[in-house]
Amino acid sequence: MLASAARMARPRARVSIVIPALDEERGIAATLSGAMAQADDVVVSDGGSRDRTVEIALEMGARVVSGPPGRGPQLNRGAAATHPSGGEPEDILLFLHADTLLPEGGVELVRQALAGGAAGGAFEIRFGGSGWVYRLGERIASLRSRFTRLALGDQAIFVRRDRFELLGGFREWPLLEDLDFMLRLRPTGPIAILRPPVTTSVRRFAARGPLRTVLGNWWIWTQFVRGVPPEQLAARYRDVR
Repeated sequence: MLASAARMARPRARVSIVIPALDEERGIAATLSGAMAQADDVVVSDGGSRDRTVEIALEMGARVVSGPPGRGPQLNRGAAATHPSGGEPEDILLFLHADTLLPEGGVELVRQALAGGAAGGAFEIRFGGSGWVYRLGERIASLRSRFTRLALGDQAIFVRRDRFELLGGFREWPLLEDLDFMLRLRPTGPIAILRPPVTTSVRRFAARGPLRTVLGNWWIWTQFVRGVPPEQLAARYRDVR
């Protein structure tokens, strides 16, 4: 009875969203709108944008930190800039790509997953394009995530702050920091893969073609598993904005 009362009295977990950005003026307003409606704290970690990304973020009320580009360093800078709730285990970090939209109620689902014992997790994914190829890609990505308990950055990875700090955060890499982090997080406890999904842009698919993009991604992941340094693989990763 006393334990039940203690659980009921426990304060709501504070959720901070970190959004890494670089020249994202076309889509960041929509991402911020959904994030700020749900989270307690939103930080945009800018990597040197030359467009209106920073201006838009500030206009919408987000806090902005700036520094050199690179997904890993930007994520870590953003996490360091969030407002912790005093080091409580319930303090949560959610990492959201600038072209990815959270589902309504997504932050509350994260709170529930971690309160239920998950070490961290991510969402299933929906691609913001029409056509059977995107629906097939969504199905494959969801099955991959649920089977392997691994997710990528565009699936909105989340984790308790204390566990994030225990793992040393993300590697200071230009890419694959998401896969590496999940590989280190997975042995520490259950990984939650949530639905409804986040919705992410198909700009890379549209620019290079779905088949070429998927094959290229799989090639990069395979080379990473074989031990090729991320800095070397980054040269093969075409940045489309």
